[in-house]
Amino acid sequence: MEEVSFAVNDHFEDFIFNWDYKDYFLVGGYGSSKSYHVATKILLKLQQEKRKCLVVREVYDTIRDSCYSLFEDIVTAMGLEDEIKFKSSPMKILFPNGSQIIFKGLDKPAKLKSINGVSIVWLEECSECKYAAFKELRGRLRHLTDTNHIICSTNPVEKANWTYSHYFIDEENDNIVLNDDELYEKRVVITNNTYYHHSTCEDNAFLPQSYINELEQMKEYDYDLYRVAKLGHYGVNGEKVLPQFKVLEHSKVMDKISKFPNRLIKYGLDFGFVTSYNALISIGIDEANKDLYIFNEYYTKGKTDIEISEDIKDYKDKLIVADNAEQKSIAFYRQQGFKMIPCKKFAGSRLQNTKKVKRFKNIYCSDECKHTIKELKNLTYKKDRKGNIIEDEFNIDPHTFSAIWYALDGYEVSDLKQFDRNKYSI
Repeated sequence: MEEVSFAVNDHFEDFIFNWDYKDYFLVGGYGSSKSYHVATKILLKLQQEKRKCLVVREVYDTIRDSCYSLFEDIVTAMGLEDEIKFKSSPMKILFPNGSQIIFKGLDKPAKLKSINGVSIVWLEECSECKYAAFKELRGRLRHLTDTNHIICSTNPVEKANWTYSHYFIDEENDNIVLNDDELYEKRVVITNNTYYHHSTCEDNAFLPQSYINELEQMKEYDYDLYRVAKLGHYGVNGEKVLPQFKVLEHSKVMDKISKFPNRLIKYGLDFGFVTSYNALISIGIDEANKDLYIFNEYYTKGKTDIEISEDIKDYKDKLIVADNAEQKSIAFYRQQGFKMIPCKKFAGSRLQNTKKVKRFKNIYCSDECKHTIKELKNLTYKKDRKGNIIEDEFNIDPHTFSAIWYALDGYEVSDLKQFDRNKYSI
């Protein structure tokens, strides 16, 4: 093979030449050169060995201007444009030794079935992809003679994303694979047959100082974005829906709840089944201090109404307000002896319910309500194309939030009007 020259950043040198592990996970801030070094790693490997590599993004149409053009730039920089051929329709890269790189989008899942012979998969911006797609790709990666490798690269996002629960801490199942703080400190960690790599803009020697300065300035006006973009840490990327959300020891929450009258103890149920969750949330309202307490949760999916009714039979003496979109389910639970009624929905009710919850000075959640914490602690607003927040849409589908809406159905906003409206953006 003809010797080629190429530029790499020091922090990525070991990664480029390391092929000892099946899984490679790269996470880092903006401009850290993750994608550049993944593409370089793949090009070098396919030059050396006859391999078939699959490059995947969530949306196929985004590949041409990202991964595909990146490969073109690197091949040109290496002076190999006469040897390595680029085909545009469909996108494909062909090597003299028979190696090839093919490109697929997860928005066209049927085409993923034809990935025979692939021994390397690069899942770019993996946090944008569904966890099911990641598992499907990983399961299909089983070349009989070549070693198999899957490379995932991403900017850090909110901790509710599957990349965090899979590669770091799965709070729902109390499973710790790796503490992300350890990765931020050590920069490279190898555990569980996975090569972890963390990077920031300061690892990229070819980045203009002006760009680094712009990222640093975010610290002054948007610290959450600064943490993600500059430091490369998981966390909130966007405006929090419930900045007053706090986690409290269960015993302390229950001590407060025990002092509330029955009329201020409420229950809400959001229905789900196959892909979405059933969430039954128990709350208490501290009218004197204008605080909300979340003291219990039931959270499950894939169960029938019969199974759920058995699970929550201890709630039969409670008044449960449920999602009115499931009238048949409500009728079933009433037949089973539950005091269940439908919530009231109207045009704009999502926004009004969101504002209602935001009016509480503090929202205290029991540390035993793991799913509620996962959904609400870092819940952020979605944004439109202009970057403006959408006040009734969120970064995830928070079933526990919906259940709280229903629990508060009928609790008048006027009861909570003594708030600093500027402070809480009401």
